[in-house]
Amino acid sequence: MKAALAEAGWPRRVLVGCSGGPDSLALAAAVAHFARRGGVSGHPLEAGAVVVDHQLQEGSGEVARTTAGVLGELGLAPVRVVAVEVKRRGEGPEAAARASRLAALEAEADAWGADAVLLGHTLDDQAEQVLLGLARGSGPRALAGMRRVRGLYARPFLTLRRADTLDVCVAEGLEPWFDPTNEDPRFMRSRVRTATMPFLEAELGPGVAEGLARTAALLAADADYLDGAAQRIYAALAEVTPSAAEVTPSAAEVTPSAAEVTPASRDMTPHRGGGRAVVLPGPQLRALPQALRSRVIALAVTELGGQLTFERLAAVERLLEPRGSAGPVEVPGHVSAFRQPRGGAGKGAGHRGGLVLVSHR
Repeated sequence: MKAALAEAGWPRRVLVGCSGGPDSLALAAAVAHFARRGGVSGHPLEAGAVVVDHQLQEGSGEVARTTAGVLGELGLAPVRVVAVEVKRRGEGPEAAARASRLAALEAEADAWGADAVLLGHTLDDQAEQVLLGLARGSGPRALAGMRRVRGLYARPFLTLRRADTLDVCVAEGLEPWFDPTNEDPRFMRSRVRTATMPFLEAELGPGVAEGLARTAALLAADADYLDGAAQRIYAALAEVTPSAAEVTPSAAEVTPSAAEVTPASRDMTPHRGGGRAVVLPGPQLRALPQALRSRVIALAVTELGGQLTFERLAAVERLLEPRGSAGPVEVPGHVSAFRQPRGGAGKGAGHRGGLVLVSHR
């Protein structure tokens, strides 16, 4: 607890996100202990709590109200119950519920003036996250898992096992609520929790969860270094223009290969112009190690509001091959990429051979 609060800059006012389950209830008890004493290691601490009712299960409102009562008895104040409507926008039900929950927590933190929101994720949650990332073929940033402190959020229990939080609840005389969806085989994370992780522990021996969490910690350090280096390179190389017309060649200059053309990309040819554009110089981009080059391109896409997949990133990187297609390549989020022709004069001549990414919003 102390390490997480110290890393977060010793927030004076915190909110605990609590579902009533053993992990978040144990966290609430620990935070309430310090709040009743007035602070941690000489740093003042006020603590409230938020219970988010996703309204996805019968009786969820009653569970939320009961949990709020327990949190109040622990001494947390204020304690708020917030009912949310989970709206799916293409993602799965778990991701949609998470998005609704985080939006509610952030709104409550802003309303109360909280400096941090504390969440009860444990080492077991971290291990499951890494395992899911491996199964999906994710990159280092995803495999680095959850951070103990990231932005508004802090996760003080990332080094504790789930069994430890149950022990805390028993010691404090608390009766946690057990979410039935955690045992529901329809959800992938539930299958990992109830079937895959126990199988791995049985077949490979104890310590699998700790090993996966250790992998996350090692990758987090590497990813932080590479991300930081990529951001510095991007700041030095990228030219952001308010209008794509400044860097867009004629349709005749850019001929997409059949492999990169989709029905949607035919409607997103570069000569249509669009909104902002990011230009990255071709020679400098090609000279970068692949680990940095991919990150710099990803930063450009993010700058324009796009979302990269592994396949689309590879397609954009292929535009840097002098003898390959010049594009355009469509990227999710209404962004397209192309390579400026090398020769000639006229519009965009200062960016010849560069990689250009254009927003079509």
